Amino acid sequence: MRRFAVRVPGNGDSVNCLERFMNHYFASDIHLGAGGEAFAGETERRFVAWLDDAAKDAESIFLVGDLFDFWFEYREVVPKGFVRTLGKLAELTDRGVRVVFFTGNHDMWVGDYLARECGVEVYTSPQRFCLNGKHLFIAHGDNMKIDGQPVLKLLNTVFRSRTLRWLFSWLLHPDWAMRFGHWWSGKSRKSHAADTLDVSLTEPLIQYAREYAAMHDVDHFVFGHMHFPRDFREGNLHVINLGCWEQYPSYAVLDASGELTLRRLEAFR
Repeated sequence: MRRFAVRVPGNGDSVNCLERFMNHYFASDIHLGAGGEAFAGETERRFVAWLDDAAKDAESIFLVGDLFDFWFEYREVVPKGFVRTLGKLAELTDRGVRVVFFTGNHDMWVGDYLARECGVEVYTSPQRFCLNGKHLFIAHGDNMKIDGQPVLKLLNTVFRSRTLRWLFSWLLHPDWAMRFGHWWSGKSRKSHAADTLDVSLTEPLIQYAREYAAMHDVDHFVFGHMHFPRDFREGNLHVINLGCWEQYPSYAVLDASGELTLRRLEAFR
């Protein structure tokens, strides 16, 4: 396999391309560590089983944000747990499966550990890829179309601040940092309770895709964050919104023909 970059005619953007055609998988919002101990363990075992199944014909696996319910790296310390997941990711990359991780609002404070120890590619912003001859725009989606939400916009700015990250790492003992992080993540996740989830939540991301597609050549958009799975098609516009694994577990597959489909797993709890 050979990876290379091309420029899209008309806008000069560089796009990551893969030469060999195979399946590409997408999942987001697994929120490993969320819920009680038993539920968190079941979620992780199910996710690892899904990774094993996907790897049978996967050229690459894209994890589109919020893989962890909370993740923070100190210089020499990482969160306890997730051994099955981290080991599986390392095993897959050792076997030549490309694993691409996008940070989400729950795991934005990733350092170099996943890349160094597990061989995972890490991105902190939206990216465009050329896969199986199709142009894909991939993003978690947590900081898009939020100009009308000043509180959310402020929180995004604050939590992405390098200064805050430095203060957090130097002023808080890891035990207290993890306790605070899990409390905050749980509070945020509860705002996506099952009775508040509906298709309307995905509209801001679809509108973002409409505006972006009007100026760029994109065949498929892939988002997470909103927790509600949706396969939206409007003319040439195709947007996949991946569901969360707690309430609406789902994933997407881009096959060798370039067709992207949303698939759902049975809900569990």
